Amino acid sequence: MNDSKEDGTERYYLVREDILPEAVVKTMQAKELLARGQVKTVHEAVETVGISRSAFYKYKDGIHTLSRLERERLVTVSMDLEHRSGILSKVLAVIAGLEGNVLTIHQTIPLQGMASVVLSIDTSQMGSYNAGRLMDVIRHQDGVRKASMIGQGS
Repeated sequence: MNDSKEDGTERYYLVREDILPEAVVKTMQAKELLARGQVKTVHEAVETVGISRSAFYKYKDGIHTLSRLERERLVTVSMDLEHRSGILSKVLAVIAGLEGNVLTIHQTIPLQGMASVVLSIDTSQMGSYNAGRLMDVIRHQDGVRKASMIGQGS
């Protein structure tokens, strides 16, 4: 389960399945049915396991199998960068230097001296650098006006 603190960092807990609420366990079962292709839609998945769609959507982004969390640590970062030569390259170099793997890059055309960039980053090889520490490093790069994590998971 995930718990966000006031500073925006997230905490995770390892919890034995039998003490979780039924809706959380069934949400994981529904996600597994979808991932294995045993059902084609969320509607089919929730009907099969016996929960409501609203319960599924409430918990789906907060419950993952432990093996999946170990394998996949993807973050999506949105940044506003000054329109100067080399700013994005320096950010990418810092991420690579921390053993982050940039999977996708989407950059807008610069307007009024600023460009918006969205990166998807695999952080699974980053060791002690968690997503919060990665964000701190990115925010302190020259030319980065704003950086925020807009997604985390797979």
